[in-house]
Amino acid sequence: MLRRLALTAVASLAALSAAAPAATAVTPLVPLPPLPLLQGDWPGESDERTRLTITVSESGNPAANGTFELECDPAGGSHPEAQRACDLLDEAAESGDNPFVATDRNAMCTQQAGGPAAARVQGTWQGEDVDARFSRANGCEISRWNKLVPVLPSAR
Repeated sequence: MLRRLALTAVASLAALSAAAPAATAVTPLVPLPPLPLLQGDWPGESDERTRLTITVSESGNPAANGTFELECDPAGGSHPEAQRACDLLDEAAESGDNPFVATDRNAMCTQQAGGPAAARVQGTWQGEDVDARFSRANGCEISRWNKLVPVLPSAR
């Protein structure tokens, strides 16, 4: 919102300068210093930061159930293992793996039950929107969950 306000102010100044050429002929224009609000990321540029909301239920560990915030670079938020979780996500990014991709619908998965644990991860990872759901309903989903520990808690 501040960027929009600053851009509007700059555009207004430019319009006034164009409308009053006589005033500029008398007084030379002095360049404005860069505005701090206009420096940094512009709309449409990717923001590589990680900011996730992780909601876990029925994990078998009451302390691990609930909603946690995870931010990386630097690691922080209410996530109990923020640094380890960020390290795992950084490793996935470096190897080109997206840990939030859903299991292929045609995958052949063992029909083992891993418990009622469920999780939802929403937010931004590596500049991409994330809205992923996790369960332990079969062998594929159990493996997917386990690959994301400690972002997700170890389920019992």
